[in-house]
Amino acid sequence: RAEPLYCSVDPERHHRTGDPIHWDFGYLGTYSADRQATLNALLLEPARRMPDRRFVVAGSQYPSDILWPDNVERIEHLPPADHAAFYSRQRYTLNVTRSSMIAAGWSPSVRLFEAAACGTPIISDCWPGLDSFFSESAIHTAKTADDVVAILSGEQDRTRLAMAGRARDLVLASHTGAARAGEFVAALTQPRPAVLDIGSAA
Repeated sequence: RAEPLYCSVDPERHHRTGDPIHWDFGYLGTYSADRQATLNALLLEPARRMPDRRFVVAGSQYPSDILWPDNVERIEHLPPADHAAFYSRQRYTLNVTRSSMIAAGWSPSVRLFEAAACGTPIISDCWPGLDSFFSESAIHTAKTADDVVAILSGEQDRTRLAMAGRARDLVLASHTGAARAGEFVAALTQPRPAVLDIGSAA
């Protein structure tokens, strides 16, 4: 039988660093053509509408013809060792899912688990199966720039941090490497259902 074994996070590498908040909203990811329209809608357009807020996009290979708003900081390369500090410095972080993963469904990006482990509130695009990993009270979803602007401008810090805390608790309980190892062992040791040998039975 087939069993899913999802990606996982290392909580020793991904955790709250104590760095002060520097950006209101950010995104970490290499350029991908199939994600760019969503990044435009959920980060660049909100940045244009909220010129007093600070945004950031970290990742390489973005085309030179992208028109970045003045309040969007660009980081061309962010070493993995700096990911935790990067997440910790964001008021919210954006998750954008590849189209192939949306089509497959139930395909979480490791960035989701990393951001949650760092205690950073997440705004994600919508995809089938997301609610199997994060409850509505642990993550925001957005379809339009209006959705993002409403979250950034309307949510109180106490509510934001409570949501992030729920996501962090969930990830540390269920989506670490140790948790995946337990799932793998359980899958190997579960009793296998009896299969009737038609030839022998005849």
